[in-house]
Amino acid sequence: MGSSFAIGKIGLDYASPIMLVAIRFMIAGTIMGVIVYFLSRPHPKDLKSWIKIFVIGAIQTAGVMGCIFVSLKTITAGESSILTFINPLLVVIFGTLFLKHHYRKLQWFGVIIGFIGVFITFGAHLSIKPGTILGFGAALSWAIGTLLIKKWGREIDIWVLTAYQMLFGGGLLFFGSFFLEDAFFIVNFKSISILLWLVIMASIVQFTIWFYLIQTGDPGKTSAFLFLAPFFGVLSGALLLDEPIHWYVILGGGFILLGIFFANWQPQESKDKQQKNKTAY
Repeated sequence: MGSSFAIGKIGLDYASPIMLVAIRFMIAGTIMGVIVYFLSRPHPKDLKSWIKIFVIGAIQTAGVMGCIFVSLKTITAGESSILTFINPLLVVIFGTLFLKHHYRKLQWFGVIIGFIGVFITFGAHLSIKPGTILGFGAALSWAIGTLLIKKWGREIDIWVLTAYQMLFGGGLLFFGSFFLEDAFFIVNFKSISILLWLVIMASIVQFTIWFYLIQTGDPGKTSAFLFLAPFFGVLSGALLLDEPIHWYVILGGGFILLGIFFANWQPQESKDKQQKNKTAY
């Protein structure tokens, strides 16, 4: 996830941002669609389930990725990744407010520590640019998408959900690119190489693993690992784009790791209590 920001920013030399992300997800969705068809994965038989897949695609793919790639025009890859991945904090807040999820104090503490780590990684300051607002919009969309996947995901085969939400989201972005930008894509070896990485590793592999983890685990705990993405986003930006890397990136990375630990750590007493409840049940 982290590396896709720097690679995506390089891709903007060869394509308009919305068109690039649209082609990425249309290809990824088509490949996944063919795979799930020939593997005879169970497809939804009712319109309601297809509408749910479309909504997830509109929010998780079109909303999140559209905001990310357009933000890269005015802010760095590192800044975009940091803003996008404050979404674990939003997941815990929205999950508590709207889905009545109950999180332990230690999880809240871990999320707050992780958020502080993101802020430190950013250099303890935040300048407001169009890309800044879009980066936050990506985080907001991702948090909403995460909770919808948790709420609806068990009704739909994970492979089918992954395939068609990418295809629907990519289609929305493709048509939107002709109205929201001067759409173009330059075909050469470098642009195709970038596109292949974004399609295979940063789309098919990434989304399949992500949706599986969200479906089978606690969304708050799972989302906490996303705090690592800004750290790797900054590092990949430095490696691939020569974006500056500072001491506070390392310090922020330490806070992020600490936040992930607390968000996922469960005291032995609590584990024993849960096991006792399961046994009684």
